[in-house]
Amino acid sequence: MLTRQLHAILILILAFGGFIATPTLLAVPAAAQGTLAPDSFAVLAKQISPAVVNISTEKVMKRSTPTRRMPGMPGPSPFGPDDPFKDFFEKFFGDMPKEFKSRSLGTGFILDREGFIITNNHVVEGADKIKVKLVDGREFKASIKGRDAMTDMALIKIESPTHDLPVLVMGDSDAVQVGDWVLAVGNPFGLSHTVTQGIISAKGRVIGAGPYDDFLQTDASINPGNSGGPLVNLKGEVIGINTAIVASGQGIGFAIPSSMAKGIIAQLKQKGSVTRGILGVQIQTVTPELAKSFGLKEPVGALVAEVNPNTPAAKAGIQRGDVIIEYNGHVIKEMHELPRLVAHTAPGTKVNLKVLRQGKEKNFGLTIAEMKPEHLARSGMVEPETEKSSLGLLVQELTPQMAQRFQIKETSGVIVVQVEQGSPASDSGIRPGDLIEEINSVAIQSLKDYHASISQLKAGDAVRILIKRRGKTMYVVVEVPEK
Repeated sequence: MLTRQLHAILILILAFGGFIATPTLLAVPAAAQGTLAPDSFAVLAKQISPAVVNISTEKVMKRSTPTRRMPGMPGPSPFGPDDPFKDFFEKFFGDMPKEFKSRSLGTGFILDREGFIITNNHVVEGADKIKVKLVDGREFKASIKGRDAMTDMALIKIESPTHDLPVLVMGDSDAVQVGDWVLAVGNPFGLSHTVTQGIISAKGRVIGAGPYDDFLQTDASINPGNSGGPLVNLKGEVIGINTAIVASGQGIGFAIPSSMAKGIIAQLKQKGSVTRGILGVQIQTVTPELAKSFGLKEPVGALVAEVNPNTPAAKAGIQRGDVIIEYNGHVIKEMHELPRLVAHTAPGTKVNLKVLRQGKEKNFGLTIAEMKPEHLARSGMVEPETEKSSLGLLVQELTPQMAQRFQIKETSGVIVVQVEQGSPASDSGIRPGDLIEEINSVAIQSLKDYHASISQLKAGDAVRILIKRRGKTMYVVVEVPEK
């Protein structure tokens, strides 16, 4: 009896041991097998780092005339030409230099043996001198060959390239999947050639940075100084250009997808600027409520809020209230898809539009026109509308996306999105993200209010502007320049 029990136990032990020795493997989809994390990213880091450059720029900034201001107080002296502090102020502050140098750091990567380097526009915009440094210690002077502010991309070129420059290959961001591994290389906070690892967190992100938002989101650490650096896949191919972060978030960075960048790079290399198509409509998102009111089964497409006169859309017969659901064979699921498709269409191209009008599908043929500077203020292809003044400010009406980006609790108003270097606004200390609440004691709640106040200003006027910055309210004084 005991012998039989021992025999049975031995059989169980052998069976259980055999199970442990030959575990069952879970099946991994073929498409995902190539994206499994390696034991180390060292080989990949060594492969891509040589072609990544640190970019340092130098700008000559103009300082506003100090003799017209009181120490510690913005704006002209309140005492006028008989200022009793004038001699004191000029003695101690009159010899201050009228110009000073501003320096900044960023990242880029080499595209080809000719020495072309891609980076962000905001890294090199307005730069008087540009220097690039490779990981092997070599330094080169570079110059700007093309810029595109609307996508924050710039192309610079090494002035005297050598034949042995390392390069990176542009990959296919359309093939990237959420969850794929990526590496970012950059110059965060001046820490040269920092490598960080993460995954693609999302695709097609719209963050309010511009009308053509289509960002890759990643949790690979991206910080100030990473701007313009590459986001690469496990093959070492560039699938994104690191360009934005959420200041209040961790592990949330954004990169321009390579599929968008390739066409822009080609134009910047050829002519130094980007030519875009224009349809001539102002559009908005189709909300569930709007979809119901228009008799749509689901909230898809781009709702036409206005048709600009003498544009391709107007000539073709597009009307306000039409919902554009298809553009040249591409189904429009979400409003932001349409501006990107139109912008990437060469002017002169004939396209077909499918719209829903009063519940019925209609087709229209039209020829895409070229976007001109005068279209920027009124075209739905640039959303939201912006307004630039002689003060050197570029502003727009506050949107939920911009409020989130700049951590603003207000739901309406006019926000500063860009400040021209060396302008009166720059000299006064106004920054992007400032919310303009008053101009000369007049409340500013919309672009209409802003434009009305700005239009009344004369050369030499001292403009008192009330701004809100990160929850704090302050006055600044800006002098209107002589024309």
